[in-house]
Amino acid sequence: MRFVSSSKLALNRAPKLFLIFSSTVRKARRPEAALVALFLMAAVSSSCISAHRTPNLENIFAESRARTGKRPVIVIPGILGSELINSKTGEVVWPSAFRSSDDGLPMTPNLEGNHDDLVPGKIIETVRLARALPEVYVYRDLLEALRLYAGYREADWNNPGTDGDKDTFYVFAYDWRRDNVENARELFRRIERLKATLHRDDLKFNVIAHSMGGLIARYAAMYGNQDLPQGEAPLQPTWAGAQHISKIVMIGVPNEGSADAFATLIAGYSITEGLRRRVPLLNKLTAEDAVRSPAVFQLLPHPASVRFLDENLKPLPLDLYDVEVWKKYGWSPIYTQEFRRRYTNHKSESPSAEADLDVYLAAMLKRARRFQAALDAGSVANQPVALLAMGGDCEETLNSPVLYRDQKENRWVTLIRPREFRNSSGQKISKRQLTEAMYAPGDGRVTRKSLLGENVLTMEGHETVIHLPLTYAVFGCDLHGQLQRNKSLQDNALTAIVGEILK
Repeated sequence: MRFVSSSKLALNRAPKLFLIFSSTVRKARRPEAALVALFLMAAVSSSCISAHRTPNLENIFAESRARTGKRPVIVIPGILGSELINSKTGEVVWPSAFRSSDDGLPMTPNLEGNHDDLVPGKIIETVRLARALPEVYVYRDLLEALRLYAGYREADWNNPGTDGDKDTFYVFAYDWRRDNVENARELFRRIERLKATLHRDDLKFNVIAHSMGGLIARYAAMYGNQDLPQGEAPLQPTWAGAQHISKIVMIGVPNEGSADAFATLIAGYSITEGLRRRVPLLNKLTAEDAVRSPAVFQLLPHPASVRFLDENLKPLPLDLYDVEVWKKYGWSPIYTQEFRRRYTNHKSESPSAEADLDVYLAAMLKRARRFQAALDAGSVANQPVALLAMGGDCEETLNSPVLYRDQKENRWVTLIRPREFRNSSGQKISKRQLTEAMYAPGDGRVTRKSLLGENVLTMEGHETVIHLPLTYAVFGCDLHGQLQRNKSLQDNALTAIVGEILK
């Protein structure tokens, strides 16, 4: 696996003059001469290197843009990245400044049957909820990079045209609340139908996937249209999707899950927290929305990477996928009295409604654990689909929530953001101490280790087998919601796909 930093890429494009001044410094015999050389070098580097820090994609891909016959691409957005539309009224429910209903997916142990009236619309390119509010770019820049710089055109899944098998990209918008396996299976079936329409049984696609979209792509590649086996049956990838997918470019994909998903189940999620500018009206995914969404549970930290800390900031072993642990610490709205009262009143015809919540949560956690295990299965030797990882590692990213007992309130407190407190011994734990203990390098949502799958490994004899073999990985400095807009990462993503020309 090869790791490349976007900062190194920028330096590689620095003018030769920079190297000349470096040589001058080494050869200078007098201190003042060296200082002059250093000053000149600093002036040149600050003016010339910074000018080349953002790649000119139009120039870089000029030849590729003109070349025809490029392998088609599928773009898969992450969680919150697709419109949700009420199929009965036509109302765009997400994104929207106001919501007409607080209802979400039903909460029954029959997870497969928990449907509502919402259906996916288009990928969210930009968002502007009111004239007075700024426009927020979501996926527009990524799609524009494919159109303007790499020479692709967007095609329709149902009407791809006669040349829809080359120089085209297809967007897979989906209901991001629902089970990732369900969406992966739909992706597989949609590709099958498209290939039949194009009369190209031999056709393979490259996939560019952001965030949770990468998990959907990986499952589709490994299992095709196959659901998770019942019970504890063995998980064995068929790689049925390899007949459709050549490579997956993963941008900010939480391959080991995300502690931020755990935080979402406690405090909700804002699409604009991952952006430079925040728009409060977009804070629409509440903790109650999240607890109704199988996909959010499937983003929880992988069992091998779960990390909680106690009141002394020491590792606290616990099973994140055990419903009794959630009950003990009062995690999620399910264990608030107000939510349970509303839920049981709404389900007054069922005397066991409150107990059903525990069964529902246990089923969600079990399904999430199985989904993680399914992505772990397989071996390095015969993986037929290439994986390329791209992400950020310059932002403080939640990695280790803290649990302590509030003696005055006689309750457990779960810290998902650092704030000062005193432990049971009266010792003050500062915000700075918590920040250092709770955070790890990442993009603000996904840690570097999760993107690389560094903790997901097993020992077979004396060999360490990593279940996420990457062709290479590239890192830049940006927030999770901005990675798909990062020009250096776009440069690398386009480079990975434009060279494949179909015969």
